[in-house]
Amino acid sequence: MAEGQSCNATLEQKDFEIIDRNLIPNITELKNERREKTVEESGWSAPIFSLAKKASENLAVICLGALGSGGRGGEQATGEERSNLMNMMKLSIKVLIQSALSLGRTLDSDFPPLQQFFVVMEHCLKHGLKARKSFIGQNKSFFGPLELVEKLCPEASDIATSVKNLPELKTAVGRGRAWLYLALMQKKLADYLRVLLDHKHLLSEFYEPDALMMEEEGAVIVGLLVGLNVLDANLCLKGEDLDSQKHYVEELNRHLSCTVGDLQSKIDCLEKTNLKLQEELAAAVDRIGSLQEEQQQLKHQNELIRERSEKSVEVTIQDTKVELDTYKQSRQGLDEMYSDVWKQLKEEKKIRMELEKELELQIGMKTEMEIAMKLLEKDTHEKQDTLVALRQQLEEVKAINLQMFHKSQNSESSLQQKKETISSFEGKTNQMMSTMKQMEERLQHAEQARQVAEGKNNKMKQELGGRIETLQQQLSQMDNQCSILEKELKSEKEQRQTLQRELHQEKDNTSLLKTELQQMEGLKKELRKLQDEKQQLEKVCEEQEQALQEMGLHLSQSKLKMEDIKEVNKALKGHTWLKDDEATHCKQCEKDFSISRRKHHCRNCGDIFCNTCSSNELALPSYPKPVRVCDTCHTLLLQRCSSTAS
Repeated sequence: MAEGQSCNATLEQKDFEIIDRNLIPNITELKNERREKTVEESGWSAPIFSLAKKASENLAVICLGALGSGGRGGEQATGEERSNLMNMMKLSIKVLIQSALSLGRTLDSDFPPLQQFFVVMEHCLKHGLKARKSFIGQNKSFFGPLELVEKLCPEASDIATSVKNLPELKTAVGRGRAWLYLALMQKKLADYLRVLLDHKHLLSEFYEPDALMMEEEGAVIVGLLVGLNVLDANLCLKGEDLDSQKHYVEELNRHLSCTVGDLQSKIDCLEKTNLKLQEELAAAVDRIGSLQEEQQQLKHQNELIRERSEKSVEVTIQDTKVELDTYKQSRQGLDEMYSDVWKQLKEEKKIRMELEKELELQIGMKTEMEIAMKLLEKDTHEKQDTLVALRQQLEEVKAINLQMFHKSQNSESSLQQKKETISSFEGKTNQMMSTMKQMEERLQHAEQARQVAEGKNNKMKQELGGRIETLQQQLSQMDNQCSILEKELKSEKEQRQTLQRELHQEKDNTSLLKTELQQMEGLKKELRKLQDEKQQLEKVCEEQEQALQEMGLHLSQSKLKMEDIKEVNKALKGHTWLKDDEATHCKQCEKDFSISRRKHHCRNCGDIFCNTCSSNELALPSYPKPVRVCDTCHTLLLQRCSSTAS
């Protein structure tokens, strides 16, 4: 029975493990609800639940294999049976140890995991067992190999004698079960079976060559049984219980009916979580749409700001080009003015030397004084001309400064060039101041020369009085002109101060522009962050869509499995094993049983039939190999297999 239940153990277990992963939300709550049950129920009901699921699918697999494979897959089937039995033994030993340790007391014969272990152990010992002929008929009993332990290991003689002395035991199966109970209580079950495996030449009399006990799986199972030495058991040996057949199918049916409700509640929870995920997905899609709209708005604003900045840069470049041209032109004019002033200074120096020579020579000569006065008059006219030229140059400088002021309001890059022009203008004004000082020094020298000439030429005052008065008037006019020039220089200084103030304002404007640029950079960073968030949300949406698709697949698979389980449950409900004493005639043909017409149980419905009415064999979920079934059950099972295959 355990062989059939474990044919598809690994496949079914993998399907339910995928459902239990984090692909389905709130699955931890379902696990916590499952853990809140008692330790005893959670320890042994879960393996039985898995066995039931395996049995439900094993029916279709075995039926299809029996119809399609024929005799070609016999060796493969025996290998699968061995591996499935070994897996079932691993599972039953693990559950038994865990539940016994959590229980923390001595185990009795009513402990469900212990009963499950003995059922699986019995099937392992029965696998590949040869049928021994007797005068009654063929008989398969695993107590024969266990009797060899008494010969190979003297320590087991106590177990053999105690089993033989039990008066209530009537069958070899009951004696074999009693032997297993006593060996487990002595904690020497693994040691006794290891002794048997060491003498496989003796076991070959009882087992086929491909039996579980003759292959490597038997050694593995013996190694697993060593872990049972930590358990303490006090088992009751009742002959009726040991001789009777264990109704393991009814136990599975009972637990299947219990687990159907749990699966239905889990399906409801999964549907609710699916609806929640769909709502969250819709909200996420709406949020992504709003974020996309905001992104488009930000892109539009960014383009507008970029266009404005490009336009402002182009304007500033054009202004700087114009300012460079004007600066070059003003520089050329100033250079020409400087060369002219320098020439005038040289000429004035020459004139001064000539005047000194003439003053020394004009001590007693009127003609020379007249020439000197004429020269002075010429000098005064030239100075007036130079003053007029300087005023024109100052007006041009003012106009240039005004142009520079208007142009400095447009860009920040021209500030440094304006500072250089202002510094050059300051140098030029300083040069002009130096030239004015030189002119004043020349005037002072001229006055000194005049005083010397007046001191030396007191005699000539009468003749040159009128001319001297005119010269004094001209000198006073020159002083007035110098005062006027000083006032103009002061006004120029004030204008320079105003220009500096305007430069400070331009610096403030540039700082504001810098802050706006920093804000633009911040907006760009926010755009990048929003783009990253958008990408993350798109990834999350894709993952959620994949999870929903996988959930839909798992739900469809689980629904199909539930339908299969329900069908098996319906087939198993109401089927009871009819006792031999209760049946006196065949249920189908209603012929009385006799020595020639023997009784045969149908392994599916449990009723008793004659040989002709139960000659068919078919694989069932509780049996790995084809077993005897009645004609009605045979037709029903074939119809079910054909429907599932289609």
